[in-house]
Amino acid sequence: MADKSKDPKMTPIAKTLNKVENRLAQGANCGSVAEGLANVAKASELLSSVWTLPPGQLLRFHHDVDVATVNGGATPGFDGNKEDAERFIAISSSEIARYQRLMYANGVKGSHHRLLIVLQGMDASGKGGIVRHVFSQGDPMGMHYHGFGAPKGEELDHDYLWRIKRELPANGWISIFDRSHYEDIVMPRIYKTQPEEVWQSRYDEINRFESQLASDGCTIIKIFLVVSKEEQKRHFLSRLEDSTKYWKFDPSDLEARARWDEYMAAWQDVFLRTSTDQAPWYLVPADNRWYSRAVVSELLRNTLRNMNMIWPPLEVDADEMRRQLETM
Repeated sequence: MADKSKDPKMTPIAKTLNKVENRLAQGANCGSVAEGLANVAKASELLSSVWTLPPGQLLRFHHDVDVATVNGGATPGFDGNKEDAERFIAISSSEIARYQRLMYANGVKGSHHRLLIVLQGMDASGKGGIVRHVFSQGDPMGMHYHGFGAPKGEELDHDYLWRIKRELPANGWISIFDRSHYEDIVMPRIYKTQPEEVWQSRYDEINRFESQLASDGCTIIKIFLVVSKEEQKRHFLSRLEDSTKYWKFDPSDLEARARWDEYMAAWQDVFLRTSTDQAPWYLVPADNRWYSRAVVSELLRNTLRNMNMIWPPLEVDADEMRRQLETM
């Protein structure tokens, strides 16, 4: 059979993806579980080589970065096209599913490893699409999604973190937040619904809260999807022109758009004051959905791989269990 990776018409990224698929196919014949896990890890490392620099390095927030100047249409670290990115996502998603099952199995046996993904961004930045695409091959058993809107009902009777704590991942689980506790800083700041001393105190409260989570085994990835005003406008117009998207349009989105600069200033302060070693922020250009989805997939897969998990050992005498089964 001809080696497709040697096709001169094939892009470098496509050739690398072929090699990853070949390695994963070979892994199906590994002689032991340990060997299989090692093969998957090597395949994941090879998959990461499609990036010229790791997204975790390129897109992590640093104090000299201004969110208002981030180019939403850029694709830093990825020299491929949409087709390359979608193929990357498909392969990466299958590996995420492997690691997710591994983390879930360990959680059942008492491991505190778990993962919280916080997705933030202006309206029409693609948060929902990331959830659908990156986790399309995940196992629902072990994954939890929650979207946070304005507090209402019982939520108003409690501290702002009360509803957040209710949705945190259990041991071995992944929780994905579409908006989060950070809205409880940004929204009162912009709309002046609470005194300044109230929302100002929340930066430190959230840092302490996330530090406690991390110390207890919860890994936190915080992602802000940077969409340009031009791209947001295009999506808003498409929602008004397509009857299947009417439900997505809310007049309040236009009010937020009119306050764009205020939002950027508020989020900049959030990044400056809450991007920590234990819970960093990543600013991901999101005009090209295929790029932002590929970035999130890469961040997630590497995070899970770096947990260095193994399958839990059998805690009973297998021979004895077999003998008992023979008598039943």
